Amino acid sequence: MSDRLNATPNDLRAFWMPFTANRQFKREPRLFVSAKDMYYTTHDGRQVLDGTAGLWCVNAGHCRPKITEAIRQQAGELDYAPAFQLGHPKAFELANRLVDIAPEGMDHVLYTNSGSESVETALKVALAYHRVKGNGSRFRLIGRERGYHGVNFGGISVGGIVTNRKMFGTLLTGVDHMPHTHVPGKNAFTRGEPEHGGDIASELERIVTLHDASTIAAVIVEPVAGSTGVLIPPKGYLQKLREICTKHGILLIFDEVITGFGRLGTPFAAQYYDVKPDIITTAKGLTNGVIPMGAVFVTSEIHDAFMQGPEHMIEFFHGYTYSGNPIASAAALATLDTYKEEGLLTRAAELSDYWADALHSLKDCPNVIDIRNTGLIGAIELDPIAGEPTKRAFTAFLKAYEKGLLIRTTGDIIALSPPLIIEKHHIDELFGKLREILQNNI
Repeated sequence: MSDRLNATPNDLRAFWMPFTANRQFKREPRLFVSAKDMYYTTHDGRQVLDGTAGLWCVNAGHCRPKITEAIRQQAGELDYAPAFQLGHPKAFELANRLVDIAPEGMDHVLYTNSGSESVETALKVALAYHRVKGNGSRFRLIGRERGYHGVNFGGISVGGIVTNRKMFGTLLTGVDHMPHTHVPGKNAFTRGEPEHGGDIASELERIVTLHDASTIAAVIVEPVAGSTGVLIPPKGYLQKLREICTKHGILLIFDEVITGFGRLGTPFAAQYYDVKPDIITTAKGLTNGVIPMGAVFVTSEIHDAFMQGPEHMIEFFHGYTYSGNPIASAAALATLDTYKEEGLLTRAAELSDYWADALHSLKDCPNVIDIRNTGLIGAIELDPIAGEPTKRAFTAFLKAYEKGLLIRTTGDIIALSPPLIIEKHHIDELFGKLREILQNNI
């Protein structure tokens, strides 16, 4: 153990870290060397409570034995199998298990390696579907302001976070954006779905009128916008989007990379909100964050539209070298087993009230201007320091790490999404430490 704890690299220069203040980090490194259940261990031997499930992905907690053993066994049995014109049993077994827990009618799965790839796959499926149906004029994709759909070109094109877009040129053409749903003046400190803002969905009708429905292929939204700071859909909003898309023959894509696999207390947000999209993107919790893997769910109507023409011909020219990788498939199967055995896909529903009470108890802390929650997701929005945006929340992040707590920040918002194995005493620890930090008027 001591060797592992002292394994701090001597040279940090080569790794250009993602979404990181590299210079600040490399002056004061924060390194994890092991993890178990709800806690990380740092390179200097401290325990850090995981308040973010890693990056929204470690839903079953860390280093779970069933998942670890499945990976070990699979690596020694079949390490890799080509996914083009060949297969292996676990990829098919996993797809069947996935559609069993998916919303009714989501009967087919395409594999990817990340949420970003899942989004790219979904957008390509949507465009190609309309073409094979004889509606090739439907080329437009509609996203939403403040939306996050990964970091590839399609995802940042339909996404609406300016810092992810501004450096990369014109992006995809034929993309438009709906307004976001955040109405802080009316919905501040709301528990669950806000009362105000459902009518914002009607802006999609305006966009349809502008471009004409015959040019629009798909609308993509996160049911809960996570990476922008946890924006909960107002009451009736998602239902209204579904109605408008159905009316105009537009495919509705739910990006459930964050909300999939139990985050809200149901397997998928589509079930929680009782809205059926045409395509669902997932990743993160699919393998408990252990090995990169994603899955895109589509309806039989979409799948069957491609199953035409000569049987020896490839129906859809898309895929990845690692689509349905054997070791990733084994990890995902063991993850689903762990979820099922421990009731984790619905556990958030049992803890959501206790979580909400603890989260909203911070309302009286200095500089807190809003608190939002749903399922086992929470956000604490802080009043920015004048002229220094993001600094207040980043300071809270650093203080939390010092106190043995991992939080996530975006802008001046603290985002929380703990592993679904969290217990009430962990919730007490998490918000007790956060209160100490916020009370110090950071």
